[in-house]
Amino acid sequence: MCGIFGYLNYLVERDRRFILDTLSNGLARLEYRGYDSAGLAVDGDKEDEIYVYKQVGKVAALKKLINEQSCDFTNTFISHCGMAHTRWATHGQPSQLNSHPHRSDAKNEFVIVHNGIITNYKEIKTLLEKKGFTFESDTDTECVAKLTKYIWDSQKSTTNLTFTDLVKLVAKELEGSFAFIFKSIHFPNEVVATRRGSPLLVGVKTAKKLKVDFVDVEFGTSEVPEALPIQETNHFLAADGGHPQLRRSQSRAFLSEDGLPQPIEYFLASDAAAIVEHTKRVLYLEDDDVAHITDGELHIHRLRRGAEGGATSRSIQTLEIELAEIMKGSFDHFMQKEIYEQPESVVNTMRGRVNFENHKVTLGGLRGFLPIMRRARRIVFIACGTSYHSCLATRGTFEELTEIPTQMDLASDFLDRRTPIFRDDVCIFVSQSGETADTILAMRYCLERGALTVGVTNTVGSSISRETHCGVHINAGPEIGVASTKAYTSQYIALVMMAIQLSDDRTSMTSRREEIIEGLFRLPGQIKEVLASDSSLQQLAAQTLSREKSLLIMGRGYQNATCLEGALKIKEISYMHSEGILAGELKHGPLALVDENMPVILIMTKDSLYPKVQSALQQVTARKGQPIIICNSGDTNLINDYKTIQVPQTADCLQGLVNIIPLQLLSYHLAVLQGVDVDFPRNLAKSVTVE
Repeated sequence: MCGIFGYLNYLVERDRRFILDTLSNGLARLEYRGYDSAGLAVDGDKEDEIYVYKQVGKVAALKKLINEQSCDFTNTFISHCGMAHTRWATHGQPSQLNSHPHRSDAKNEFVIVHNGIITNYKEIKTLLEKKGFTFESDTDTECVAKLTKYIWDSQKSTTNLTFTDLVKLVAKELEGSFAFIFKSIHFPNEVVATRRGSPLLVGVKTAKKLKVDFVDVEFGTSEVPEALPIQETNHFLAADGGHPQLRRSQSRAFLSEDGLPQPIEYFLASDAAAIVEHTKRVLYLEDDDVAHITDGELHIHRLRRGAEGGATSRSIQTLEIELAEIMKGSFDHFMQKEIYEQPESVVNTMRGRVNFENHKVTLGGLRGFLPIMRRARRIVFIACGTSYHSCLATRGTFEELTEIPTQMDLASDFLDRRTPIFRDDVCIFVSQSGETADTILAMRYCLERGALTVGVTNTVGSSISRETHCGVHINAGPEIGVASTKAYTSQYIALVMMAIQLSDDRTSMTSRREEIIEGLFRLPGQIKEVLASDSSLQQLAAQTLSREKSLLIMGRGYQNATCLEGALKIKEISYMHSEGILAGELKHGPLALVDENMPVILIMTKDSLYPKVQSALQQVTARKGQPIIICNSGDTNLINDYKTIQVPQTADCLQGLVNIIPLQLLSYHLAVLQGVDVDFPRNLAKSVTVE
């Protein structure tokens, strides 16, 4: 939710048209995060001017508004800083006034963009109103802009306040989660960015290679800790370690060979997808980092005293994604593209980890922690939404292979209950973005109680990947569509691999592990086989389901998660009410919904529970229901008598990976038939970074 993009050039001549296009195109790369309005701020023609443009609706509407302005688009700048934002409403309805950037006053003395939520904004607003400030929006963010001016006005005459110091003073007054970029007429060609709980990264583009691949964290004289050891960062056992803290007046990474600043461009963004077309060299800010960019140099300070940020430097990493991966190509929508990418994405999740000849799984990110995990008294899965369903889909596999009691928790409910957590628990946190607010808060809750924390994410450098003890990157590639598809199947596989590796010291499970690994080997081809039947699914959606108002999806055992995930996809994309029901619960209430008019999808692929699902089928048909059955190819008992969707058969614990594909395709076609925005469904955001 909300997207931030910033662009700065230093000793690189750019005209205003180029700068505006760069900012608006950066926002377009972040559209998938979900938003209702957009805006940007750039330098004016005079030194003490900042132009702010804001518009309700899509980025295209913002571009149209900018093109209608009378400003000089040909005006060139050797050094310039601008920032842009897509807003997902939390405080105040979508409107031009509520859009970001927000300003401190009519002169635009301080202008900011913000991702997150300020929980104590009412107290700040009340204070500022007593001081004579008036507000033009309903947002929490405007309070921060005006608080910045208030602190500046109260201290500028008595102290030599730097931009960094000012932002620190502001941030220390804030509660909640945030990622900010600050810009001011008092500090031309400078920006300060800070984050706590919301993602923010910095891309660096230079003609020459950087001198070093890290940036020192700088401490004030009173802030330097007595001992400055090299501290290791985890990043799921990434190669980059910490670097010793050195006091420098200049940021040595960005100096040229003769010691002078070199031409450089910086890109700040909520997501690497907005940066990759410009540069692959990025630096991930950590919570309470304060990044100050001026005169072509990036300086990183800490909001709090001491080395609380872990390592005393921030590594400059190389992105592995390609621009083509975040483009739609020949597909109509990102969701469609990502569904069709699954034969490749599941291979990428397994690549280098599964030895199909020796039937071995090796997850390097868990190395060194396996003995602790095997001795755990319970495993606790904590996640939200689709990620929760991937945990539910694999819980039975963990229990069978490891015989360790396994608990499932939605992150928000886990926090609400203040669940008891102990030092001999293993807590597994699953999040596509690695920035899901509830999941991060639950992770920190478990860390405080001494549990071993394991992260499963799709985003290198995310908060969960940095802060957990160990974990697995699912390597599914960028996922732009709000409805998660390939991340679900990759999370599913990553968790299955984890269960296999945890049990590889148990010889009694050898044959079962081999069966599952052989199923993983066949999986990409089986997914391709299901995708080949897309036209029949499109026909089913158009002729049978598109006119319905509600849909029930039933199954049991390993397919319970498939039902829930399939129903979620249909709900969030097509806005059609759908419900996933555990078939064993049918007689305990849901059966009252079944009649000849209620569409029902029943998952009846062959496993040990097949006879029990047959009983559910009889209950549905006895009430004149006409179910659509997802069954294995060649199941003539069903194919001859019912409307069916046929899928290949695989190991029972992997069957959900095959069964979910037709439900993803059905949800996609239903959404297209309804004429809704498939990739950006209403009211939803890709990355939920606030509670």
